[in-house]
Amino acid sequence: MTEFVATVVRGLGNGSIYALLALGFVIVYKSMRVISFAQPAFMMAGALLVGYLVMSMNFFLAVLVALLLTALLGAGVERLALRPMIGKPVFVIAIITLGVDIVIRTVVNAFIGLDIRQMGDPWGLKQVDVLGAKIDQRHLATLVTTLIVVAALFAFYRWSRTGLAMRAASSDQEVALAQGVSVGRVFSLSWALAAALAGLAGVFLSTGIGLEQNLWLTALKALPVIILGGLDSLGGAVVAGLSIGIVEALVGSYGDNLHPVFGGDFFLVVPYLLMLLVLLVRPYGLFGTREVERI
Repeated sequence: MTEFVATVVRGLGNGSIYALLALGFVIVYKSMRVISFAQPAFMMAGALLVGYLVMSMNFFLAVLVALLLTALLGAGVERLALRPMIGKPVFVIAIITLGVDIVIRTVVNAFIGLDIRQMGDPWGLKQVDVLGAKIDQRHLATLVTTLIVVAALFAFYRWSRTGLAMRAASSDQEVALAQGVSVGRVFSLSWALAAALAGLAGVFLSTGIGLEQNLWLTALKALPVIILGGLDSLGGAVVAGLSIGIVEALVGSYGDNLHPVFGGDFFLVVPYLLMLLVLLVRPYGLFGTREVERI
């Protein structure tokens, strides 16, 4: 039982990281109807900034400053690289985001170097007892922080004027413009939020184990998450992220007991298998909006 509890909490911790990344994908998609492939770069940039800032200030203050700088980077990318592409085919914009990802990651990797950069986080690899199970403090910190961020994000979208404007623009840009909503401002804010969420995911991904160049590959697991939850569903991104994290952890811990084929590194492909199954049954995701087009 204690091992099961530890496995589930570890899955929730990893799933929280997937959820933060997926939320960024969904926010950009809802505003521009394009998938941003720049999320891995923002994730690495946010973690790198914390790694440098923590040498001269408190860890938590370093995280706040790094997230602000990462948000500004996201808004700058939207204004300089994507705003001129409005009206172009979605495929073209998606390819541009891929190019942005490569450029930013190349610069970030140059600063990271070949060594693992420590984040200076207060929990590291420390553990705490939960129901008799040894739980990494970093997983608990990731889960709690993610829940707080998600609650704040949902409150922002539901009750703030800016959040309502973003919802209006994502629903119908022409109607939003007619009502005085600045769609360009919505685009910039969407990219800033997505970049900050990715940066926060990068910080928690790097805590305990450190930041290294190949860590960006973890961001790819956010793609099955948004397919599972739905490209336009914020709640779906959270539920799918946590679910995939738990399933991945359970298969990694108990896969050998089920069948030898599920042992080893099989847990790494679990998110993509779930994505394929969902695509076969519900191409728009479990919580996504089903689109009906008249011919």
